[in-house]
Amino acid sequence: MSQQLNIVVLVDPVTIPPDDPHFHKQPEKPITEFHVCEALRILGHRVTVLGAEYDIAAVAQALTEETPDLVFNLTEQFCGDRRLDKNIAALLELLDIPFTGAGAVGLMLARDKGLCKQILTLHKIRVPNFIALPPRRAIRIPRRLPYPMVVKPAFEDSSEGLSNASVVYDPDALQERAAFIHERWKQPAIAEEYIEGRELYVSVIGNQRLTVLPPRECCFNAEGDQGPVILTYRCKWDDDYREKWKITFGFAELDDMILRNIERVCKRAYRALQLQDYGRMDLRLTPDNRLVILEANPNPDIAYGEEVAEAADRVGIDYESLIDKIVHLALRRYA
Repeated sequence: MSQQLNIVVLVDPVTIPPDDPHFHKQPEKPITEFHVCEALRILGHRVTVLGAEYDIAAVAQALTEETPDLVFNLTEQFCGDRRLDKNIAALLELLDIPFTGAGAVGLMLARDKGLCKQILTLHKIRVPNFIALPPRRAIRIPRRLPYPMVVKPAFEDSSEGLSNASVVYDPDALQERAAFIHERWKQPAIAEEYIEGRELYVSVIGNQRLTVLPPRECCFNAEGDQGPVILTYRCKWDDDYREKWKITFGFAELDDMILRNIERVCKRAYRALQLQDYGRMDLRLTPDNRLVILEANPNPDIAYGEEVAEAADRVGIDYESLIDKIVHLALRRYA
């Protein structure tokens, strides 16, 4: 068993059950916060849960009084704004408290989809062609965009803002979808080239030495009879919808040369974006075997049964061992 640590699990307040503020009871539908807390307790650590409330001074005071050995950072937003998740990491950095996952810089570089693509392009890593679509400005649409394009919010994740209507085929539809995102999500939109090919999710663990886990794949209905061709919000979260359109998730069967290329590209992207401890790259493998990174995910979902945990289990890292590994990777950065 690991040395017992005093670990504060920092979460979004909305995830905390009113009758179980420290996630001792298994909820009806288990969530990441419960899985992580349970695993840390099984590992022998003292676990306290703290919500990143609107009163950030109170959060800072609580952290200072608790004097944790480590904060396991599961926050994804602040005051409902995903763009502010980097500020939670920045607070922990200012307080000089060790914490898991990406720091403020890594969260900033990966959260902004346009900036992320610019950084990866500078490192000669393929990304889709794209244009940024800021709100409250006349949008000049270049004539030679490679339609179809996928239009989505610039700062969301978990497929929020993605539906079949996100795939557009002409400038009018692009303008209309961008205006919808500006109004609904109160943030810029980004339109990126739709990349034909297989959709892969590749988890990376580590800091100085990186381990690339076996790629997972989302298989869309090959017949394509009006079904989704991108991972929409309903594809990701609606079991009945996936069953209707025969959308499945599993491990990708790929030859060794492609696997080596995936490993090389994902490591380069992980380092370029200054990710820490664990992350996930979402890619498309084109019919001519080119790799194109669609998204980079710092602090991706590490719930039991989700992509990162499933990929780790594939190489013999069970769930508690995965959480233990993340704890020690984080602590080693502060040694």
